[in-house]
Amino acid sequence: MPHRHRHHRAVGAAVAATAALLVAGLSGSASAGTAPADSAPTAAETLRTDAAPPALLKAMQRDLGLDRQQAERRLVNEAEAGATAGRLRAALGGDFAGAWVRGAESGTLTVATTDAGDVTAIEARGAEAKVVRHSLADLDAAKARLDKAAAGLNTADAPVWYVDTRTNTVVVEAIRPAAARKLLSAAGVDDSLARVKNRTERPRTFYDLRGGEAYYINNSSRCSIGFPITKGTQQGFATAGHCGRAGASTTGANRVAQGTFQGSIFPGRDMAWVATNSQWTATPYVLGAGGQNVQVTGSTAAPVGASVCRSGSTTGWHCGTVTQLNTSVTYQEGTISPVTKTTVCAEPGDSGGSYISGSQAQGVTSGGSGDCRSGGETFFQPINALLQNYGLTLKTTGGDDGGEEPGEPGEPGGTWAAGTVYQPGDTVTYGGATFRCLQGHQAHAGWEPPNVPALWQRV
Repeated sequence: MPHRHRHHRAVGAAVAATAALLVAGLSGSASAGTAPADSAPTAAETLRTDAAPPALLKAMQRDLGLDRQQAERRLVNEAEAGATAGRLRAALGGDFAGAWVRGAESGTLTVATTDAGDVTAIEARGAEAKVVRHSLADLDAAKARLDKAAAGLNTADAPVWYVDTRTNTVVVEAIRPAAARKLLSAAGVDDSLARVKNRTERPRTFYDLRGGEAYYINNSSRCSIGFPITKGTQQGFATAGHCGRAGASTTGANRVAQGTFQGSIFPGRDMAWVATNSQWTATPYVLGAGGQNVQVTGSTAAPVGASVCRSGSTTGWHCGTVTQLNTSVTYQEGTISPVTKTTVCAEPGDSGGSYISGSQAQGVTSGGSGDCRSGGETFFQPINALLQNYGLTLKTTGGDDGGEEPGEPGEPGGTWAAGTVYQPGDTVTYGGATFRCLQGHQAHAGWEPPNVPALWQRV
């Protein structure tokens, strides 16, 4: 591409002065020339990995085969990896082809690029470099064509498709390979971009209904609370769209009148929110093992390979890893996209419940296959998209978010606003300076751009 020589000089200048300091393999350092002051928090401090409760760490030990120190180091490394990957994504531009972590402690971050000239810049950040053929933008575009083509096809026999950055392909998981080939052909996706993977089980929504904490819909079916939220002064919670339609009433696990579904989307997406009555108070917690409170301090999206734990009223706490972002899945009711694919198990009744990585909210349980006895997979609706769609504010322990409306202007002036959901590459102004978002998250008080170099880079 004609811009590459200028591109490499810019990337080189941005990273030449810094190298990785490993906790167990990864760096949270910032770009040269924009490095934060020594007092600025690390990514792990920003994302409050120290807030992970004993119940979550124990579940990680059980499900990921770790000891406590390994679980703690893994959360730190994943926080730092996300920040490093965000900076490299911004620096590499169109060459960027994805990032993922691996190892028992997520000690190795790999960043893929389409240009071998980027390798030095990637390695200067303490990450491994992988040179691939297709950029992430190209893979995302191919996946978008699959989504569009799927709207006119029956994809029950090819129910899952996603961008797999580790193999630099778009993968279609199929019960019948012919169904995958039909979808790829209808989408016009070239064979060099695609890979077909066999699967034996169809995903389903977990309808039997219970949850992070259980609630009942119209005094009948049961689901799980995802995350407590606010919308102005109104309190409530986020959950899965397939749990109930707008107008449906809910009661709590104690069968006390609770609230009403205000919005619900399913299929297409799997998101909903319930406004609760004055008897119910939104708290910044998820129900953990043994009834313990698990703090929620934000909603920074975890990278591929990161640990993630789920709370559900049927099966309680279970952990696994994020295997794919930007996934599409077909249930009997229709196709949902985009969701995140995980190795966490779930069962009927867990629908709508909470996915959390460390203390960072990730999403609400949509569906999956298998169970928690023999093992399985699940898909979750990312929480940031849900918050953005309905203008909700996640209840967190990280700041005074009660009643804070998305879109309020930040202080001391600028376009940054607490309550707004930001995606990588978004730019804002704050205090007379311009900042670029490095990781997807919902902003809240205390996460102003100058204060959190793990999430924002001054440009």
